[in-house]
Amino acid sequence: MTKSIHLPLLIETDEDGIFIISCPVFKGCHSYGKTIEEAIENIKEVITMCLEEQTTEPLNHFVGFREIEMPFIRIAS
Repeated sequence: MTKSIHLPLLIETDEDGIFIISCPVFKGCHSYGKTIEEAIENIKEVITMCLEEQTTEPLNHFVGFREIEMPFIRIAS
């Protein structure tokens, strides 16, 4: 039986509508795609590389995600 792990993914969109995806368990583990599905497939490849490069150090432990509301302050340019 194959062992598996569950990993959190953070998904955002940029100003062009491209989906930016990150796995916070690994430093520098980011990818992107034109759709969420494409971004997820791309991040799987990056995660595989991160797992292959993982040393004896433990994985970062994902604690959670929080969203806060802040007043919008327009900066004059």
